[in-house]
Amino acid sequence: MSSNTDRTGSILIVTGSEQFAVQIQKVAYRKGFSAADVGRSAAAARRRVMERDYDIIVINAPLQEEFGHELAMDMADRGISVLMVVPSEVYDNVLENVTDYGIMVLQKPLSGNMADKAIGFLRAIQMRIRRLKKQVAKAEEKAEELRITGKAKLLLIEKKHMTEEEAHRFIGKQAMNNGVSRRRIAERIIDDLE
Repeated sequence: MSSNTDRTGSILIVTGSEQFAVQIQKVAYRKGFSAADVGRSAAAARRRVMERDYDIIVINAPLQEEFGHELAMDMADRGISVLMVVPSEVYDNVLENVTDYGIMVLQKPLSGNMADKAIGFLRAIQMRIRRLKKQVAKAEEKAEELRITGKAKLLLIEKKHMTEEEAHRFIGKQAMNNGVSRRRIAERIIDDLE
């Protein structure tokens, strides 16, 4: 169970039912979310998503102006985890239509225990996605550094007639002597020699 000091993340609950909103807000609080906002319609939900980032959207279908699966698919396309809660008579049909989007679908009535498990699962997925995005960004940054350093080495080889090993050592030594990154030295070399 999360403490108040490590609360992060946010949930948007899209429902016309006050009781449903309160139920999901309680679960969100228990799961450590810092915010659990409520939108009363698909249009309100779309506006809120433009104003703020949400980790999870819980849709209590059907909504007033649309069923809710269109909203769910739109939100999933944005990288938000979506939980749809639907009447049992349309469960199979909705599940078939939204599964490819990675949308979790549960039948009504939604027990507190099931809501707790579903939101906990979606939160774990969002945390994993965040970690993977950080790893991808770090790898992209490293690849860019290697590209820039490689270009600087090539310029040193062509214009200063160094060997690859000499160019490599030169960049490393300059970085150490100047207290800056190898990338920064490589950028300076490119600026000077291009």
